[in-house]
Amino acid sequence: MAAKLKKGDKVVVLSGKDKGKQGEIQQVLPSRGKAVVEGLNIAIRHAKQSQTSQGGRLPQPMPIHLSNLAIVDANGKPTRVGFREVDGKKVRFAKTTGDVI
Repeated sequence: MAAKLKKGDKVVVLSGKDKGKQGEIQQVLPSRGKAVVEGLNIAIRHAKQSQTSQGGRLPQPMPIHLSNLAIVDANGKPTRVGFREVDGKKVRFAKTTGDVI
């Protein structure tokens, strides 16, 4: 199945503690059905000090389930993603505006 959300897409969170916030996808985890969004769903992780790193309490973005994310269209509104063929290639498009993503 083709991926509706990809790395680099601008998305908005639909539910959870970060509802309504926007960010860019840093990493997609298709096997788990989740994505890591820059600056959202931040958790504090404790790292042990080593010769190369300081250690301490480090904020780290955690994965968010793909069903709780929606891509942002040209108008800045959340939209669903569809697929269609353009010039023999399968492309993604925004369902609200019909624009190719």
